[in-house]
Amino acid sequence: MTTIEEAFSITVNGSRISALFSEPVEAVATIVLAHGAGAGMDHPFLTGFTEALNDLGLTTLRFNFPYMEAGKKFPDKPPVALAAWRAAMDSARERSAGRAVFAVGKSFGGRMASMAVAEGMDAAGLVFLGYPLHAPKKPEKMRDAHLYGLELPMLFLQGSRDPFAQPRELEPVVEHIGSNANLDWFEGADHSFKVAWSKRTTGQDGALLAAPVLAFVRANS
Repeated sequence: MTTIEEAFSITVNGSRISALFSEPVEAVATIVLAHGAGAGMDHPFLTGFTEALNDLGLTTLRFNFPYMEAGKKFPDKPPVALAAWRAAMDSARERSAGRAVFAVGKSFGGRMASMAVAEGMDAAGLVFLGYPLHAPKKPEKMRDAHLYGLELPMLFLQGSRDPFAQPRELEPVVEHIGSNANLDWFEGADHSFKVAWSKRTTGQDGALLAAPVLAFVRANS
């Protein structure tokens, strides 16, 4: 499928961050994608995921958080990360010709998206690529309180071996959220959706998530 790409920058609190808008012909919706804490928007997992989405007819806009753009090690504090999310969503809407715009994030990026929605950011739906329910080996510090007031459609894609959210921990959370939230497990996958015995590349691991995201978008557009 032919895809037109636009590399540009977004201004967040006076700083500029990189973004890439990729639009296939006759796109059905737009996905705004944020990276996780340890890797930027051009990580092979994210490029594999977005290229697969484009092949399926979904427009994508992926962006760097300010700390990643500046080459810093530690993620931005929520006020900065949420401002980046709002600016990225605004940029996507400006380019999307009225199509539905969904917020999708890998780990930290997804958690920040949900916090932005909880503070009023508009999105057609939320998709979490490995939700970090708690830090590894720290289940006493759950990051779930803000999720229970969200009424938009949500999809949790999670590896069954993810140390950030084990099945026995995440399943009650999703059930508590309500019927607007769905959870898909990837058997044997870790937080990066890597399966120990798999021969898939990192990009192929990312591409594997495109099909369930497309189904979610179609069901909620």
